Amino acid sequence: MSPQSPKQKTYDVVIIGGAIMGSSTAWFLTDNPDFNGSILVVEKDPTYENSSTAHTNSCMRQQFSAKLNVQISQFAADFVKNLPERIGDERVPAQVIQNYGYMYLADNDAFADILRENQKVQLEAGAETQLLDPQQIKARYPFYTVDDLALGSINLKDEGYWDGGLVFDWWRRSARDRGVEFVENEVVAISKTAAGTLVDSVTLASGDVINCGQVVNASGPRAARTAQMAGLDIPVEPRKRFTWIFSAQQPLDQELPLTIDPSGVHFRQDGPKTYLAGCPADPDPAVNYDDFHMDHGRWENHVWPIIANRIPQFETIKVINEWAGHYAYNTFDQNAIMGPHTTVSNFIFLNGFSGHGLQQSPAMGRGTAEWLTYGAYRSLDLTSYNFARIPENRPIIEKAVI
Repeated sequence: MSPQSPKQKTYDVVIIGGAIMGSSTAWFLTDNPDFNGSILVVEKDPTYENSSTAHTNSCMRQQFSAKLNVQISQFAADFVKNLPERIGDERVPAQVIQNYGYMYLADNDAFADILRENQKVQLEAGAETQLLDPQQIKARYPFYTVDDLALGSINLKDEGYWDGGLVFDWWRRSARDRGVEFVENEVVAISKTAAGTLVDSVTLASGDVINCGQVVNASGPRAARTAQMAGLDIPVEPRKRFTWIFSAQQPLDQELPLTIDPSGVHFRQDGPKTYLAGCPADPDPAVNYDDFHMDHGRWENHVWPIIANRIPQFETIKVINEWAGHYAYNTFDQNAIMGPHTTVSNFIFLNGFSGHGLQQSPAMGRGTAEWLTYGAYRSLDLTSYNFARIPENRPIIEKAVI
């Protein structure tokens, strides 16, 4: 399909990337009564077939070590549970969160101490995280092998699976209904003013040159490529993540929490009789933007043995679907990079979510919309995630990264 030309030559906000972060930002701008500007969303592939959004495992958790990350997920939970009212459209179906929780498993005292420290932060923020010794884990979830464990951590409040695809779809639909223009095209160049302190236009693959007031980099794993067009650097790269859907000859008789095994492999309930497992590549380098090749040996030699060891009932299982997706991996500290560049002040970052972007998309889209409107955050103060921390070497330490 040929690239689509925008209807105008000038927009107040140009969002590069129309997946969940770009669409969230566009929608929250339309929902802000103090914003009345024009919005263009440029997306190179409106099927989103290879986007991180399409490959997500669509989970939500409260179990972070940083209080702000907990609060970000709490807003997401509230937004999802009240989606029709939030979107303001009676056609939107009601949503629920499948609260089977995340089960972090520690097999040594050092990680057990981290779980204890994290619980204090989470309880203070209003989560309901519980710590379980191996006997308590076994009593609640008899299917686990617990002999090697020191501690477990689980929260059953607003933690589990949700339909991220549906939320994404309604953000796009509603944003369009409110006047946001989405075009199938690609930004191929970014022009700055003579002083180099502002972006003044973007050039599209169609040849259109679009003047813009502000630009949002919401291009997921391609964030660095987009930034480089403006002569800027950002420590984000595509890292491959594998997912498998499997069935068991002997299904469990209760829901399986999203289990983070000490090995780093995670697995959870996916449907009434199916389960999901995921893990990174090993080694885990940056990959080509278009590399979605599956490593089939990763399942046979690594993932399946770990799952069967942790849950002996899963010794006989069958893979029924699999895929490789990309994390937009922030090599600096694996947390979001937001806000303006330190010298190009109208170039706004919304990047580097490192695997927890879907659950953070409501708060981060809202926050970015606030920054575009006011030059500041009005709801949650997300300033600590702004790009400025990178040149200042102020990493955010988040101990609960999957």
